[in-house]
Amino acid sequence: MFNGTNRKRSWSELLAAVKATRSLCLSGRQSTRTPNNFTFSDTKLYFLALPENRSEYTLFYVDLKPGEQGEQPAVVPSAQWHLLLDLDSLRPFQGFSREEQLLRERKRMGSFGITSYEYDKNSRSILFPACSSLYMCRDHVLPSNPGDANVPLVPGEVKTQTKESRMDPKLSPSNPNIIGFIHHNDVWVSNITTGREKQLTQTHSGLPQNSAVDETVSAGVPSFVVQEEFDRYTGYWWKPTIENDNKFCVLYEEVDESDVEILTMTPSVEATAPSVTDSYRYPRAGTQNATSCLKLVEFSIEDTGEFREETTNYELKVSLREVFPWFEYIVRCGWLPDGKSVWAQLLDRSQQRLVLVIIPLSLFVPMQSENSMEYDGKDFSETIKILIDETSDVWINVCDIIHFFPPPESQSHLIKFIWASEMSGFRHLYLVNVDSSQGTPCTAVVSQCEATYYQFTSGDWEVDGSKIWLDESKGVVYFMGTKDSPVEQHLYVASYVNRTQNVARLTQPGFSHSVTINEDCTLFVTTYSSVKDMPAVTVYQIIHIPFAPGDASAISARPCFHIRPPGQLNEILCPELLSFKSPKHGHDVYGMVFKPPNFDPGKKYPTVLFVYGGPAVQIVTNSHKGIQFLRLQTLAVLGYVVVAFDCRGSFHRGKKFESPLKNSLGCVEIDDQVEAVLHVAEQTKYIDITRIAIHGWSYGGYLSLQGLIQRPDIFKVAVAGAPVTDWEAYDTGYTERYMNTPQINPMAYIRSSVLNCAMKFPDQENRLLIVHGLIDENVHFHHTSLLIDRLIKAGKPYQLQVYPRERHGIRQARASEHYEASVLSFLEHNL
Repeated sequence: MFNGTNRKRSWSELLAAVKATRSLCLSGRQSTRTPNNFTFSDTKLYFLALPENRSEYTLFYVDLKPGEQGEQPAVVPSAQWHLLLDLDSLRPFQGFSREEQLLRERKRMGSFGITSYEYDKNSRSILFPACSSLYMCRDHVLPSNPGDANVPLVPGEVKTQTKESRMDPKLSPSNPNIIGFIHHNDVWVSNITTGREKQLTQTHSGLPQNSAVDETVSAGVPSFVVQEEFDRYTGYWWKPTIENDNKFCVLYEEVDESDVEILTMTPSVEATAPSVTDSYRYPRAGTQNATSCLKLVEFSIEDTGEFREETTNYELKVSLREVFPWFEYIVRCGWLPDGKSVWAQLLDRSQQRLVLVIIPLSLFVPMQSENSMEYDGKDFSETIKILIDETSDVWINVCDIIHFFPPPESQSHLIKFIWASEMSGFRHLYLVNVDSSQGTPCTAVVSQCEATYYQFTSGDWEVDGSKIWLDESKGVVYFMGTKDSPVEQHLYVASYVNRTQNVARLTQPGFSHSVTINEDCTLFVTTYSSVKDMPAVTVYQIIHIPFAPGDASAISARPCFHIRPPGQLNEILCPELLSFKSPKHGHDVYGMVFKPPNFDPGKKYPTVLFVYGGPAVQIVTNSHKGIQFLRLQTLAVLGYVVVAFDCRGSFHRGKKFESPLKNSLGCVEIDDQVEAVLHVAEQTKYIDITRIAIHGWSYGGYLSLQGLIQRPDIFKVAVAGAPVTDWEAYDTGYTERYMNTPQINPMAYIRSSVLNCAMKFPDQENRLLIVHGLIDENVHFHHTSLLIDRLIKAGKPYQLQVYPRERHGIRQARASEHYEASVLSFLEHNL
């Protein structure tokens, strides 16, 4: 691209432009200090946010004053923030452990400081990890007290005799003085009052944690695939009840990775340091996965608070693998409310069958006992009960929505729960009733129960799978969904007892919302934004007009106060949303376009098609794009038009819209993307169709390569970031969901491989730039090295940009600036 005088910008000028745009975006982000991770208490609303002139998140709160919610204010006021915790009281940050680094990658986490916390409403205890340690405080000071009510608390560091990190901390629901955590892949507990710790599981050998070969078994830690592809980051669950003799119980998942292939990388880049190898267990498509089983561990504490020496571990009389030989993944797990049974969702390897089972505690026996793992088909007084058995001819999208109601007194066999399913083609909510005493025996240890379903949401739209909130006193459920628009998330309420199926929206249209509701469903806080509006945060009161139980139409919301008032974005940073009917397929296509400053609709602009295009992702939403799309804003500021589209295969549009990717990764997306960009070019006239680049990361990097292979006539250049190049080299959980295994479906893998198309890349120089982090543990650099080898053998030109210290996401500020400048330089000289 030229800069008015036909002079191409120098590297220094491009880098300066990147820094200027980043400064503009980051200063806006700093000024908004958008809160997140909300928790209601009876008198306060806690949240995480950035203090002024700090880069580490900490806890704040606003007061929930009695009576303030009762009347509609003429002008919605703004609440005063109060700093809850003194950050300077934490020990100096000395870097993340290896386990913390990998978990942050799994969660796509880029923030620092306090990034999560647990709150116990009865004791007002707050537990949080920070600076590779654990801290706890109790917020006993009520805002109504005079004097020091708003003085920040000084948290106390939880004492430990262990070394390195303590992961996934959780307060016991029965006693907030007892916390659980993971250390070296084992479950531990700590007593805050005594400072004593106890190791509950014994999977770690005690050897230095430097070899994936030696340490193959873990307790309380999900496998890589379950974390990365099924979004479950915990592997242990406290029993919700406690026995009279201070006996606690924890359900945990034990994972064995001994049969999983080993991947070795050499991340060291210090000239004076020796080469250090880092090993991971990574299951490629078609290879062995980790195996999992469920176990229990019981421990007791004395009245003095000391841990009793004995600990009892339990395993199932007969393994889940033996009972359900087809199952591959434990995707979700937990306890029933009465603590008498546990539940689990089991998924098969092709991810086309999912069962929900409940397992009575009587089926767990002490490990190494004579009865362990031995049964004669006659000694089971209770059985594993199948409550749900769902199948799909496409794939099953696992979600987090499940809510068990407490059973009637002395009728624990009557099971009632809320369930989310895509059986209608879109994810909707169902009330399910099961009489577990009437199950049909399948084997000596398994019974199939008859379930009755009542679907209480419906239509060609989707309930979000993250969370629901129930008000059982009124027979209604609150949930997030896309009923009004596929590009906006809203809070809705529906009745699960009234069969009229009326659904009421409670949040303001024209924005996308993220909501948290208090326990008694009288207040909610929403963080909302649009492509033109900065994130705002407002607390609302939920209004119940007197009505018959389950009448959702009689529920509304009115604002109480702002935590962060609404504000307009700088127009330079705002994309525009667009939509149209696909000329070829007839469905609605949603897109967004970033335009240069001082845009002239009569000019034709070099254009960058930003693409993801893969399943389970939606990039076009009516929400603030901010730092997530920083490089697209930079491209626009420097004179490019940037367009992005969600075409067939993208998320939140139902199974039919996703399903064209089944067995066809890389085979339909480029046609849809080309159709979209050419349609917009024809309708608007400002896209220069002779100068179109395609650029994406991860799956988007894969499609950038496919774009240059399939349509070199449309895409003059491609910038492929961290691309998958051959699906046989990617993980089981993701790849096999869409294409099954290479052994079962070899042709799909052959068709989708970029490596098999190396000869189709252009012969001209300067049309392909590949970017990759050298220690990427998700899409390994091995993908890029395989492609480079094929390109060399085919005699094809390419350019490569490597970042030695970066993983799947480029997170360090200097590396991000360099990466953006590299992309700009490549486009400047070649587009």
